[in-house]
Order: sequence, then structure tokens, then C-alpha cells
Amino acid sequence: MHDLLQMGSRAGELLKARDEKIAIGETSAGGLISASLLAVPGASTYFAGGAITYSLRAIRGLAGISMEDMQARGIRSSSEPYAQWLAEAVRAKHGERVLWGLSETGAAGPDGNRYGDPAGHTCIAVVGPVNLVRTIRTGSGDRVANMWAFAEAALALLVEALEAAPSQVA
Repeated sequence: MHDLLQMGSRAGELLKARDEKIAIGETSAGGLISASLLAVPGASTYFAGGAITYSLRAIRGLAGISMEDMQARGIRSSSEPYAQWLAEAVRAKHGERVLWGLSETGAAGPDGNRYGDPAGHTCIAVVGPVNLVRTIRTGSGDRVANMWAFAEAALALLVEALEAAPSQVA
């Protein structure tokens, strides 16, 4: 838990210093990414909102992505293209003042998903001035441990992007 809070704190401090906002879309991390960012005092200055898009209904309602849209694009969940699309969609839902989007989509376990990905598989994406997408595989079927690992990896990717991006502050 300590590492997750440290990563959330680091990301939050970077967002505050840059005067930039973020929106989150997460599935198998179950809200841990958002919670880690919201644990930082002053989070209201950078946290625009978050969505746990765990079901098809939630994906459609909260991100505006339907199964038909996914099929038309030839994209499935728990993939890098979907992670990027989810990050873009959740950012767009929160308005033009939100510069960053972060998403996570995977299979926490104890079993894999219907696409053949094993438990411990997730794809994460950051979109904004720097776009990064990554696949993580823990090799574990431990659902809770994977949720924490997915959230930590997503926050680490966000910090990487924030540290690489030119500041938008004038």
C-alpha cells in the first residue's frame, strides 16, 4: 500500500506543479488508481474525475464506448489499442480543460479473460502531451495482488509521462 500511495503522491504533486488536470478510466484495478490520486491533499486541483468501467454497461455509460464501436474498430478490451481509446474517451468526457487521460484494462484473476489473456494481464495507457501504452503481466493469479500491481504500474506510467512532457504552465 505504501508504494501505491507514494506513486499517487508523486503523480499528484507533478500535476499540481504543472497546473494540469487528469481523468481516469480503470477496470481491474477497481478504483485503486483514483483512490491513490485522491489521497493527496489538494487533489481537487488536478483530479477531474474517474470511472470504473468494469462492465459493458459502464463502458458505454461512462466512457461512451459500445461493443459495436469496438467491433467496428476491430478492438477488444484488455488490449493496448483499447487502453489508449479508453484514456482518450474518459479525458474527452471531462472537457477540454482536462489535459491528461489514464486508463487500465485487464484480467486481475484468479482466471484469465475471454480473449485468452492470463490472470495478471493488463494494458495501461496515458494520453496527453506524451502518449504511452504498456502491457503488464504479473504471472500471478492472485486477484488482490494484481489489482495493486496494476494500479502501481499505471501510476508509474503516469509519472513517467509527466516527467517527460514539457510543462504547459506559462
